Order: sequence, then structure tokens, then C-alpha cells
Amino acid sequence: MTSSRSLRKLGTSDLEVFPLSLGGNVFGWTADEATSFEVLDAYVAAGGNFIDTADVYSAWVDGNRGGESETVIGKWLASRGRRDDVVIATKGSQHPEFQGLSAANIKAAADASLKRLGTDHIDLYYTHYDKPEVPVEEIIGALDELVKAGKVRHIAASNISAERLQASLDFSDREGLARYVALQPHYNLVSRDTYEGELQDVAARAGLGAVPYYALASGFLTGKYRPGQQVDSARAAKAGAYLETERGQKVLTALDETAQAHDAEIATVALAWLAAQPTVAAPIASARIVDQLPALLAVADVELTQAELDRLTAASQ
Repeated sequence: MTSSRSLRKLGTSDLEVFPLSLGGNVFGWTADEATSFEVLDAYVAAGGNFIDTADVYSAWVDGNRGGESETVIGKWLASRGRRDDVVIATKGSQHPEFQGLSAANIKAAADASLKRLGTDHIDLYYTHYDKPEVPVEEIIGALDELVKAGKVRHIAASNISAERLQASLDFSDREGLARYVALQPHYNLVSRDTYEGELQDVAARAGLGAVPYYALASGFLTGKYRPGQQVDSARAAKAGAYLETERGQKVLTALDETAQAHDAEIATVALAWLAAQPTVAAPIASARIVDQLPALLAVADVELTQAELDRLTAASQ
């Protein structure tokens, strides 16, 4: 069991989270219910406490309606009695039946998520994709109502511009309403401009904790994608594309050498670089089977030197 000392404070909230958030996108998609339970059990047994999902997971699969991941997590919570031991984060705005960020939709989507999760509160509730046509006043007002009702503990945003994020924070501060405590950006060693710059600056000024998704670049940063190798994965095309770039190859070389120095997995080093970046509280990564978990969990135990961090940063320019 990883000691509680490895937990990190999430932004300005009172939540303390493990430095690796377990992605729930695979539950009910590439991991069936029994395997999902095994992954969740192993994650918590190792000291993990931060589970990330969304109401839309996994509506893109033929025969699915959305909400499959939340339903699996809800069944696991009920069967294990672990609700108070974990921080549950989910997102709204993309479910086929609850599209958008109107006030009515935010409340309806949250209620549907609560039902699927089998809980009376969501610890961290994200707007999944910002909808610029909806005023921030309407969005924050609806989220504030969820917080005041006790249905949501803290609010956060994902996939939002720096301008809209700042406007949301300013409105919350001006009106004394619930305020975003975290941000979920697309961010990893081969995708830095999706967060670094203005968006990261807003997060830093506001004290937000970043919880990056695509932390392993759809599997590319696990090191399993190499020239001439075929990988059987639902994400192979996306991950394999990074091999075609000079940056991707430079990053792999730097990861290989750093991983060797630490006797660590390449994925662990990629996550450790991300976890060491300004504002980042916990990268998100998912495991389709239990065997994929150790490399992810090890981020809590691997500390890169400044020289190693600098080398990886330079390789990813």
C-alpha cells in the first residue's frame, strides 16, 4: 500500500488525490465488468484513490448508449463498500441524451450520473467540453446549485479556452459562487502546446490543479510502438502516428535512456515527467487489464532529477 504521504492536494480544494488518476474510459468498452472490477481493486489496493470517468463513456461503441463506465464504477462501489475511500470525478455535456451546458441540462446530466454511480455526491464534476454559446454565468450558476444541493463537492473544467476559463473564475469570484478547482487539459510529452502557455498560466494564477488526459498519448508513451512493430489496440492508428515525427522519435530515445537509469518502465517515466510539470496534480491513465497497472502506479515512487526532466523537455520541443 502506498503511504498517504504520496497524496497530493488538488488545486484549491480539500481533496487529496493519488498522483495517478485511473481513467475509466475503458470500463464497459475494452474492459468488461469483471476485468474492470479487477483493475479497480488492484488500483485501490496499491493506494490509488482518484477515479476519472464521464457520462459519455462509451457511447461511441456500437450498442452502447453512454454511461457504461459510470455504471460499472457504480456497481463496483456498491459491491466493495469503498465510496468514502475514493475520489470520483465525472464529466457532463457530451452524453447523447444530455448534450450541452444549459442550466437544465447540467442538472439533468448530473442527476443521471449520480444514479448510474449509485452515490449521493460526485467529488469532482467537470464540464466536459465548453460550449462558448452558453454564457459562463449560466454554467457557473447551475454548477453552484449542484454544490449547494450537496450533489457535487467541487467543480472543474475540461477542454476550455484560457479566455472562457478566466471569465468563469472571475464570475465565481465576483458573485461568491462555486469556483473551478481543477482543469483537465490534453497534455503529454508529445502534445505540449495543448496546455502550456496561456491556459497553463490561467491555471497557475488561479491555483487550479491540472489533471491531464491522453497522458500517455493513446499508448505511444508506453514505448510499445516502434518502427516495424504491429500493435493490436483500438488506439493503434492514433498512437502510431507519433512514430512518423522527429519529435516522437527523440522523445522515445530520451525515455528509453531515462527509464534504463531508473530501472523503470517507459510509461512510468513519461508520467513522472508530466507529474513534475507546474500545476499538474495527477495525470490520467487507464489500464485495460491488471498487468498494465504497475507501470502507471509506479509514478508515485519515481522521482526524476532536474537534468532528466530537462532532457525530456528538450527532446519534446
